[in-house]
Amino acid sequence: MSSFVFFFIPTVIFLGVVLPLWLVLYYVSKWRSSKGLSVEDKQTLEAAMGEVERLESRLETLETILDAEQPDWQTRHSVD
Repeated sequence: MSSFVFFFIPTVIFLGVVLPLWLVLYYVSKWRSSKGLSVEDKQTLEAAMGEVERLESRLETLETILDAEQPDWQTRHSVD
């Protein structure tokens, strides 16, 4: 009986106190480390933003050309 108590009490303490605290702290640290973007994600985002800026510039150029050739193109082709 004494060996049963010797192993039972530490097991209950571990499962009731230590393990839940350990799991909570582990997942809190994982959550904090994953809050920011990784280096690869930042590079991908910067590349995408560069592409967006390039496409915006092309769109502005096309609108300028259309304004010069067809001044009322926006009113004729606007979506309501």
